[in-house]
Amino acid sequence: MKSILGLILFALIPFAALAQPPEVTGVQVTRDDMGWKFSVTIRHGDAGWDHYADRWDVLTENGTVLATRTLRHPHVNEQPFTRSLHQVVLPDGTRRVLVRATCTESELGAPAVAVDIPL
Repeated sequence: MKSILGLILFALIPFAALAQPPEVTGVQVTRDDMGWKFSVTIRHGDAGWDHYADRWDVLTENGTVLATRTLRHPHVNEQPFTRSLHQVVLPDGTRRVLVRATCTESELGAPAVAVDIPL
């Protein structure tokens, strides 16, 4: 009985890995003409069109979405991957934002990452 249970649990490990939320592993912020350029690196167990990291957002510290970068296809063989968003306008005086990623299976991603805006 123990060996059967062990085999079942072992067989489920790959599916548990795929269920992990997308994780923001890096953010680079630079001046971009009248706004800011955000280059965000994400790691996620993209499994194809049915389950992939589909978006990342720039938010104020109180949760207001300032900008969204939609990811239009899976990145199964490109992990982690980096995508940029240009001309992000931040409210005057903003010194820190949050960046979070989501996937097609859940609006909930890993915890948002706090990012300081360069002076």
